[in-house]
Amino acid sequence: MNLKGISYFISLFCLPVSFLAFINLLFSSYFNYFLSLDSYLLTLAISLISSLFFYLYGKKGIKKINFYEQLILIILIYIITAIFISIPYYLSNYQITFVNSLFESFSGLTGTGFTTFENIKYLDPTLILWRSASQWIGGLFFLVFLVLFFNNVQFNYKLNDLVYSGFKNSDIETSIKKISINIFFIYSLLTLIIFVLISLTGVRLFNGLNLSMTLISNGGFLPTNNLNQIIKNNTQEIVLILSFIIATFNIYFFLNIFTQKKILKLHYEDFSILFFAITSSIFLFIFSKNSGFTDVLIATLSSINTSGLYVSNVGKNFSLFLLFLTLIGGSLMSTSSGIKYLRIFILLKASFIEIFKLVKPNNVINQSILYSDNKITPTNVKLSFFIFVSFFLSLFILSGILLLDSINFENSFKLSILTITNTVSSDLYGLSDINFSTLLTSSKIFIIIFMIIGKIELLSIFLIIKKVLFKN
Repeated sequence: MNLKGISYFISLFCLPVSFLAFINLLFSSYFNYFLSLDSYLLTLAISLISSLFFYLYGKKGIKKINFYEQLILIILIYIITAIFISIPYYLSNYQITFVNSLFESFSGLTGTGFTTFENIKYLDPTLILWRSASQWIGGLFFLVFLVLFFNNVQFNYKLNDLVYSGFKNSDIETSIKKISINIFFIYSLLTLIIFVLISLTGVRLFNGLNLSMTLISNGGFLPTNNLNQIIKNNTQEIVLILSFIIATFNIYFFLNIFTQKKILKLHYEDFSILFFAITSSIFLFIFSKNSGFTDVLIATLSSINTSGLYVSNVGKNFSLFLLFLTLIGGSLMSTSSGIKYLRIFILLKASFIEIFKLVKPNNVINQSILYSDNKITPTNVKLSFFIFVSFFLSLFILSGILLLDSINFENSFKLSILTITNTVSSDLYGLSDINFSTLLTSSKIFIIIFMIIGKIELLSIFLIIKKVLFKN
């Protein structure tokens, strides 16, 4: 294994945590939050020293790493950065255990939003900012992983080749800076747009900043206990809907509006997701008695992009339907999780094609993927099916583990879905009463593991195990 190459890339991914700690140091100093100053100073020092150590160890090594090493690198990045992010939680005045600190940091880094805190509004503002920023960094990392690591031709189970992904260059050493800077620019610009729009509606700047980082990353951490404490009027709801759409769509969509002529051909997936979200919202609105259309649309978009945030609950009768929407997920090139809309489309259309062949074997069947020039291939179907099976295998494994804790079957099943789709537990899914701080340590550890699996897919773990057991 190319340990030096892996070490070199780990050093680069440590730096954003250092930057985050530096920002929190400035925030703490400016607003006189001196009680938390030491924890961010320590995080800055440890992350910088670690980055320097990994860089010195790996700078003379071979920078080209194979796909299996890339998967190990991603897992190590999640673990190492989560440990750094957990330091301010552990050293805070809230007497958080080390396991709970790790749980909180992994939850933020993966954009899941599970929390061990009971009352967010009483938290230190620096810690609130730290929570939100951890989601933002996690979203940035995931987008870089998608473009840089999961574009592998041989193991393209993310199916990134079916949608516009900005770069086709798979040479990590020469493209990592270009890709990272490009994604950072677009990601930051979209965050800024959301922040400006939210601020213009009268939301407090501090809440707007935290909320913008949460929304763009499809996270679940809020600066208050409930979103309706921030979003209070129709204008703010419209901005929230727009923010959900931005986070659900392909990261390059809004850039290509101004740079590409054939926007529909490049982003057919995004328009299809929007159409699906609107039709689902209309369906819910028709059968919902007490909810307005904007509330229903917010709940639908929030579920599809696997955020789980809501302004007004649309009723417990629709919790299973909304839970189903989290399984679908957003664009392949977004920060959302889930099985993903395009994979489900491929499976459904492939099934329809096989049935149609039996009925009318001599007819020519349109095998295009939505409105693109891409055709459904056996490889697409096989990979989509493997993801589908591995997703539900993960679901049954985790729900079985959670049953050993003080969680009934229904809640363990729902919580497993939300964990693997990296969606916050809320009233939308009938799970607002889950107290994560009281769960067994073993349950928290397995939830952490499946938070990561929700991002990298269970197939990644199988590939690593296969490589270890059957070395070529």
